Amino acid sequence: MKRRGRPSIYGMQLKEKQKLRFNYGHSERTFRRIMEKARRSRQQTGTKLLELLERKLDNVVFRAGYAPTIPAARQLVSHGHLLLNGVRTNIASLTTKVGDVLELKEKSQEIPSVKLSLMQPALERPDWLSFDDSSGRTTITALPTEDSVPFPVDVQLVVEFYS
Repeated sequence: MKRRGRPSIYGMQLKEKQKLRFNYGHSERTFRRIMEKARRSRQQTGTKLLELLERKLDNVVFRAGYAPTIPAARQLVSHGHLLLNGVRTNIASLTTKVGDVLELKEKSQEIPSVKLSLMQPALERPDWLSFDDSSGRTTITALPTEDSVPFPVDVQLVVEFYS
């Protein structure tokens, strides 16, 4: 049965929260933990929430163009195909920081899906990432802003949902 009229405030808040959760691939528990971290910050909660979501390693791998989707990026990281600051890492939930350098291992550059994804990234690389075509390295040059989220979201509704 289809509901008539406008959705409730709660319904709109839930929809925005679920949009963020599903786009970034987080469980409710993980998302709640990130929300608490954003709330404890001195910055605006919504801005900090989006920044923390964008800075997760699996998202950075996807936004840099190494993988066609966030789940594929998560798999690349968990299988140990990436080096973060020259060290192999397999923890996709790591929060990156400004100055971190991300690169594929030598053998991993031959993976067909990675080659294709690097030639045709799913999204345009954001301005807070610097990609070097010759070496295949990505450097995080700045913190992401609300504008770097690749889809429209009303983060204030998400903050209100958790308050």
